[in-house]
Amino acid sequence: MRKNKLQEEINEAYRLMIIDDDEGIIDSVSALLGRMGYVIDGYLNPVDGLEQLKKEHYDLLILDYFMLPMHGDEVVENIRSFDRELYILLLTGYKDLAPPIETIKMLDIQAYCEKSERLDQLLLLVESGIKSISQMRTIKKFRDGLNNILGAVPKIYQLQPIGNILEEILERILPLLNSEDAFILVDNLAEVASADKSIFRGIGMYDVEVQDFMNMLDPKLMEAIGTARTKPEIIILKDGVILPLINEMRKAIGVIYVSSRDVEEGIELLEIYAGQAASSINNAFLHSLVNVKNEELNRTYAQLKTRYMDTIEALRLAVDAKDVYTRGHSDRVAYFSSLIGKKYSLSDQELETLRIGGVFHDIGKIGTADDILLKTEKLDKADFEEIKRHPMKGALILSAVSMFSDVVPIVRHHHERIDGKGYPDGLKGDNIPLPARIIAVADAFDAMTSDRQYRLRLSLDEAIEQLQTGAGAQFDKGVVTTFLDLIKQEDVIKNINQHLSEASIPRE
Repeated sequence: MRKNKLQEEINEAYRLMIIDDDEGIIDSVSALLGRMGYVIDGYLNPVDGLEQLKKEHYDLLILDYFMLPMHGDEVVENIRSFDRELYILLLTGYKDLAPPIETIKMLDIQAYCEKSERLDQLLLLVESGIKSISQMRTIKKFRDGLNNILGAVPKIYQLQPIGNILEEILERILPLLNSEDAFILVDNLAEVASADKSIFRGIGMYDVEVQDFMNMLDPKLMEAIGTARTKPEIIILKDGVILPLINEMRKAIGVIYVSSRDVEEGIELLEIYAGQAASSINNAFLHSLVNVKNEELNRTYAQLKTRYMDTIEALRLAVDAKDVYTRGHSDRVAYFSSLIGKKYSLSDQELETLRIGGVFHDIGKIGTADDILLKTEKLDKADFEEIKRHPMKGALILSAVSMFSDVVPIVRHHHERIDGKGYPDGLKGDNIPLPARIIAVADAFDAMTSDRQYRLRLSLDEAIEQLQTGAGAQFDKGVVTTFLDLIKQEDVIKNINQHLSEASIPRE
């Protein structure tokens, strides 16, 4: 049933006409094809049918040969004067008086059928014709799309400001997907600014300021953008498609998002176009052909970074708001991690990256169902597998914009174990990034010393014992030793004691 319904919906995309001076034939054919979902109009007079064909588009015509005031061949001759693409299926009840093959070929009549009480043959020819029309549509779409791409290439390679190039790329891609809304996020590779900055342009509903654009992004779209950049591969969503912009080194330098539900048939065209777009952007940057003021670029970047940070922070707070027991957890993990990082003599930039990693390490839980996060009993296997996905989800969300590229591996690997039994990738020992190893210890310590739905917090001594037990297996032994040395310091123990006093949550 579902398959038949889908076929009817497909058939509705094609418009048919029948011209026959026998009203019974029109009624029978119209009823048969109507039940299959086809939209079909019938005309007894060929002159009336011709006038309608001139006014509106039809895909297939079923045409009687012997009619008054004109025969079918004369009707076809008139049609071919203004429409060379209409698929024509000729009907005749007089086999011996049918037009010769030469006439059928000359008039581009695609099929021929004798009239019969049974309509099986006619139905087969109609279905065959629809398949041919569908193939011709696809060919035409590819032809027009390729012409569009070829027409776009000179324009997007012109010497002009990067903003103009990006807008031209977006304008040229919209017709390929029958869309009006799109945006592009691209890394700035120009020498005028550092390579970790991103540039945004939007069109249609996305033709907004950076701060408004960031508010339009939801976690699923951010995660999908991160996936498209990380893989890199085209991501097809329910209401749009994300194209990674891949340079000659097979590295994604940005993404294009186009809002559309008409994607599948044109995916090869999109790959070709995305390749040309990436090449033109890369070429503009590499040859310093970008006419953009440095301060404007920096201002745009600053706005983008601020708004994206605001968006991620809002998501983080949303995660905290789900569970009173974990409120403030990320801030404390960031604090403990920064203390450890200083002992490892990390640079100021590395410490800031570590701090951001601590703040956002659980951002992937935004997509985890409340009934799992708030479960008071032990998680079953399926629930735990869902929880284990949060590092990867968080990494994808942060991957959407290149400014967080250094934070992504920290978030992704903060649940790896030294013995290789962690997740999501089962990394082992020094293969786990040092910042992720640091956050693993800070995360575990704060979790152990905080009340949770399913257990009361451990005491400081009990938490220390747990860290020592896990050192060398679950945790990096050196990181544990460094952290335990820090705990002995007066100012650190004061902050920890304050945390412990706040971590106990009254229970009903």
